[in-house]
Amino acid sequence: MNRGKELFRYALGYKKIIILAMMMLALSVGAELTGPFIAKTLIDKHVLGIESKWLETDKGKDTVLYKGRYYKRADYFTKGERKGKPVQIVQVGKEFYFSNQLLHLDGKRSYKNGIVTVQEGKKKEELQAERLSLQQILAFYHPDIPRMVGLLTFYLGLLLFASGFQYGQHYFLQKAANRIIQKMRMDIFKHIQRLPIRYFDNLPAGKVVSRITNDTEAIRDLYVTVLSTFFTSAIYIGGIFIALFILNVKLAAICLILLPILYVWMLIYRKYAASYNHTIRSKISEINATINESIQGMNIIQAFRREEQMQSEFEESNQSLFRYQNKLLNLNALTSHNLVGVLRNITFVAFIWYFGSGSIGIGSIVSLGVLYACVDYINRLFQPVTGIVNQFANLEQALVAGERVMKLLQEEGTLVEDARIPRYQGNVEFKQVYFGYSDDHDVLKDITFQAKRGETVALVGHTGSGKSSIMNLLFRFYDSKKGGITIDGRDIKDIPVQSLREHMAIVLQDPYLFTGTIETNVTLEDPGITREIAEKALRDVGADSVLRNLEKGLDEPVIEKGSTLSSGQRQLISFARALAFDPAILILDEATSHIDTETEAIIQNAMDVLKKGRTTFIIAHRLSTIRNADQIIVLDKGRIVEKGTHEDLMAMQGKYYQMYQLQQVKRAV
Repeated sequence: MNRGKELFRYALGYKKIIILAMMMLALSVGAELTGPFIAKTLIDKHVLGIESKWLETDKGKDTVLYKGRYYKRADYFTKGERKGKPVQIVQVGKEFYFSNQLLHLDGKRSYKNGIVTVQEGKKKEELQAERLSLQQILAFYHPDIPRMVGLLTFYLGLLLFASGFQYGQHYFLQKAANRIIQKMRMDIFKHIQRLPIRYFDNLPAGKVVSRITNDTEAIRDLYVTVLSTFFTSAIYIGGIFIALFILNVKLAAICLILLPILYVWMLIYRKYAASYNHTIRSKISEINATINESIQGMNIIQAFRREEQMQSEFEESNQSLFRYQNKLLNLNALTSHNLVGVLRNITFVAFIWYFGSGSIGIGSIVSLGVLYACVDYINRLFQPVTGIVNQFANLEQALVAGERVMKLLQEEGTLVEDARIPRYQGNVEFKQVYFGYSDDHDVLKDITFQAKRGETVALVGHTGSGKSSIMNLLFRFYDSKKGGITIDGRDIKDIPVQSLREHMAIVLQDPYLFTGTIETNVTLEDPGITREIAEKALRDVGADSVLRNLEKGLDEPVIEKGSTLSSGQRQLISFARALAFDPAILILDEATSHIDTETEAIIQNAMDVLKKGRTTFIIAHRLSTIRNADQIIVLDKGRIVEKGTHEDLMAMQGKYYQMYQLQQVKRAV
């Protein structure tokens, strides 16, 4: 399983939004990275440009009046303008000097008695110069001020442009991520409803919930934070290296060493972080499962005073999670800021070494503006590097979460088919069926019997004898190991499970009600079952008399599992739900075990009418409720030991006779 490819496949579903976000990101980064180039131009051309060559000329645009003569910078001349004698302005310390001579050397400068001296190694140059006043200096800077203001205004516009596109890329990337996770959660929820019941036998509900919520949220961080940071950083790094190569090829080549170092560091980090994150995600799932189990069984916990034990078990899981989170925290601390600090120091050492051999200024290996831009870009380079390194932890968490989610999605589920079959008659036959929940133990052995259309077949036996397992096989919650099960002569394995169950209904010993109303729990919001059908089903099972005391009738709210209703009320609603779907085969799995005697009598009266034309299977411990069954099958340790009507079995005085007599004695007592 390639988790990266699967996550990428989900992203492809929203590639247009992501590409739009990346384009906006590239534009915003490009605009932002022009800053050092603008600063370089300001420094070299305008701030230090005062030391450029000046030429005497006539009065006009960009000219400066000095001692009765007009001067203009050589690079500001236009075609046709008169060019006179060249002059130069020289800076010594904080002072500026005007000279009619041109400076050719660049080195240590000094001024004394009207002479500017420049010493470069053994070479020496002197020129006569006059000190400029502050007003005169400002006059020579005056032609550059509009240009400097224009550059700053342009840069401000670029920043506004960049911030707008930065907002846009963040919005669209978040939107794409939310869409991806929305689809992923829908896919997971849809998939878990297709998984066979066997999958959930050994997997606590809390762990499944954790994968739908916690793990998908971690994956959302991958798309929103991690990938956003990686893309942003990659564009930043690419743009910075392009700028560095434009400024200085050798320095850019030295900085390229950062990339393999960063890659190797990431591999080392992931090697250790992967195991920690796997354990952390597993521990979170265990904690969710513990919480879910505690909430579901809170009445038992409190009734048996097991609060301290449950707290102790939870504390143990929580402490284990804390230990592994600390291990990951230590790893992150060692590999995040420390790495960036080391790389930053190495880079600046290389930078100082490279520029240390040459001086800065006119005729040197680099200008002050270039130096400023290089330092700025190197500082900027470590911002995306820091971003990448700091996202290593989130990246690994998201990949681990993605692996868990994809593993769930790749579990083999039941194929959903739209094929419909006519309502079958309901002739059921088991032929030498063997079945076990594990490979090494069979709970059903050589089960063979027939149930004809309209018959009521009762399954009785001690707990663990295999009664419910027979019904699980009929519903195809599980498939038999050996033998076959047919309905109207057709093997149920040849019938799509959705079509098979379309004409079946079941009432469990512990009825499950969904959050909603009584009506929605009867109809399950199936458009083919109207309110009138639901009302009729409730009347047929006698539930109208039991539920008439509810204030809102069919619209009475039902909270999770119907906890505000009595056991009898929940059972009657569940019974009405099954009848509303008019099944060909009806299964009552100890459906009357939680109902009082009065309610049981109501159901028994309704059963005589409801079972006509319908094959009914009853699993019951109360043998008095199945006396009128057409066929009673007695199970013991997974085998059929007796079969017949109530009278036949009583006459045999075997297993059924003993069970019936024992219950009669208990009832009499």
